[in-house]
Order: sequence, then structure tokens, then C-alpha cells
Amino acid sequence: MNNRQLFQQYIAQTTPFPLALEISESEGIYLTDASGKKYADLISGIGVSIIGHGNPGVIEAIHRQSSAYMHTMVYGEHIQSPQTQLASFLSEILPPPLDNIYYVNSGTEAVEGALKLAKKYTGRQEIVAFKNAYHGSTAGSAALMSDPTFTAVSGPHLPGVRFLDYNDAGQLHKITARTAAVVCEIVKAEAGVIAGNNHYLKALRERCDQTGTLLIVDEIQTGCGRTGRWFAFEHAEIIPDILLLGKGFGGGLPLAAFIAPRSVMQAFADKPILSHITTFGGNPVCCAASLATLSYIRDSGLLGQIETKSNLIETALQGINVRKKGLMAAIQLTSFEQVRKVCIKAMEKGVLIDWFLFNDSSIRLAPPLTITENELLNSLAVVADEIRKL
Repeated sequence: MNNRQLFQQYIAQTTPFPLALEISESEGIYLTDASGKKYADLISGIGVSIIGHGNPGVIEAIHRQSSAYMHTMVYGEHIQSPQTQLASFLSEILPPPLDNIYYVNSGTEAVEGALKLAKKYTGRQEIVAFKNAYHGSTAGSAALMSDPTFTAVSGPHLPGVRFLDYNDAGQLHKITARTAAVVCEIVKAEAGVIAGNNHYLKALRERCDQTGTLLIVDEIQTGCGRTGRWFAFEHAEIIPDILLLGKGFGGGLPLAAFIAPRSVMQAFADKPILSHITTFGGNPVCCAASLATLSYIRDSGLLGQIETKSNLIETALQGINVRKKGLMAAIQLTSFEQVRKVCIKAMEKGVLIDWFLFNDSSIRLAPPLTITENELLNSLAVVADEIRKL
């Protein structure tokens, strides 16, 4: 069998209609299929390839570290330079309270670890989440999804979760002294780029302080510069108690983290010891790729370019309904049929776009931060042309 037949026969599918692109190589913002056709990747592999594909510094870091050593011992037992150097970098760009890092393999694992940490630290059981938010697909993370479409078929999941409407300050009183943690995205990604109101986010922070509730901020999609700051919580001038990172954080490799003050994270160290463990979390090759990625973002001045590129999205899609924050955007159409038609037509013309889990009438845009202004305008011209044909 050829690769396509093997894919169809042996690879578990998540939809009846996978894109089924057979990728042979990648460079910059482009993916190349088996026939040699190039595609502009305007979704960064759903936020993962944050500085594009094939960055030489990241590749060199991977080669160098893999030549030295890869896995040596389960997380937290050996001192590994890639872990400590990455932690040191993070300490320089994070506010001082967030000084203890727990590395894991994926965003949903970061969520799971943060939920366990919050419950153990506070001694409480209740979790508050927001409607139409997405934090992962493992059992604990799935419990944070309000839509039963995605949870009823595999439940029951984690009990004790309450859902609030985002940006509704009138519901904040429902966070009480029984609440262990509130899990919040600054920008609700899978709902179609719904940004939090800064006044609301400050009120949320204040309510958590009043009730002794930990505020868990999920920046798995918004972190590492996506919104024009290192972290989206900086726009609102708040500081979370636990920060979640993933996707672009790994530089193309599987790496995520939850980060908290040492005083909070120490809850895992005893009573009992080994309260949360992972075999591959903090893999040294993944940490080396992450450090190279974050260093490139800093040294290339990419954060200073995001606002200009973000404004170009409006320029290229003039007259089309767009919501955006930095280099993540949602193009609002009227139906999934329209969205899928535009996605397919754009792919035929060499541009990759997608839709959102909880908003299938919007098109997802999340290009690599390294995309040039011309690449962005030229790619969006294709998308805009297909939308105007609807």
C-alpha cells in the first residue's frame, strides 16, 4: 500500500473528511506536499509552528541536544541543562510570582496537572470554567467543556465543574470559598477569538483573591507572543496563580508546562510525595527546541511586529467581519458549509486555513509570527477572494 492507503487503513481518524495532505517537507510558512505543491500555512499547525517551519536555530538545537543525550530519567530526578536553561529564560519574561515550572508533554496534560495542584493546595473540590471554552480532550480537561455534544458520549468526566458566561461580571459572585480554581482563557480561542474585557478580567482576578480561589490562565494558544505580548494576560495587567503553556511553546515538538509560585507548587512535593509525575515531561530535546524558539522570538524582535501584521489582516479583509487579537483571528461567515467551501477552495489555491471547535461558522487564522507582510497580504487575498464569491 502507498502512504495514502496506509493512512486511511491504519491511522485513527477524527472526522469523516480529513484533509489528507501528504506533506513531504516544510520551510518558513510553507508546507510542500508529495507532488511538490506548496501551501502557505496560515494556521501554524493549530498554533504549534509559531516561528514557522524548519527554523535553522531550532533544528541546530535539536541536533545538538539529541547528540548529547535524550531521555535519561523520569521528570524531576536528574538535573538536565535544557530544562534549567529554559526555566531561567521563562523566569526573565514572567512576573516574579510565577517562578516554578512543571514541564509536561501537551496542553491538556498541563490542564490536568493544574487542576490537581489547585485542589491539593486549596483543599477544595469545585472548579469554575467558562462556556464554550476549550482546554483539552483528556477526561479532566473535557469536563471543562460546557457543550454536551463533545462530552455526553464519553462521560461522566470530572465532577464539580460550574460554568459561567465569559465577560459577565454579574456572575462572578458564583465564585465562592468552595471554589478551588477558575480556569480561564484571556482570549477564548475555540469559540472564535473572543477576547476578555480588561475590566472584567481585573474583576475576575479580584474575586479570586477575595475567595482564596486560584486563577488558572490557559495560554496554550495565546502564549509565546501570539497576541503581541509574551503572554495575553499582560494586556489586562493581571497575574495568574497558575499559567498554562503549550502548542507553540515546544517549537514544533511536544512540550507544555504549568507554572505557579513555588509556595503553590510545593504542594506536590509531599503528603504524599510524587503527587504528580510524568515520564517524558521536560524531554531535553523538546526543551532545547523550546529555548531556541523563544530566543528567536526575542532576538528577532518579533513581538514588535505583531501589531502591524495584525492591522494588515483588517486591510486584506476589508468589509469582511473579523475578530482578532494579535496574529490570531476569526473570520465570521454564516454557516459551516460556507466555511468548509472557502477552506477547500483556498487549499486548492495553496493556502491552508481552518475552523474552530466551538464556532464552525468562522475561519481560523493563526499564521506563524515570522510571516512577512507580503506573504500575509498575498495569502489573505486568496481567502478574501473566495469569501466574496460566496
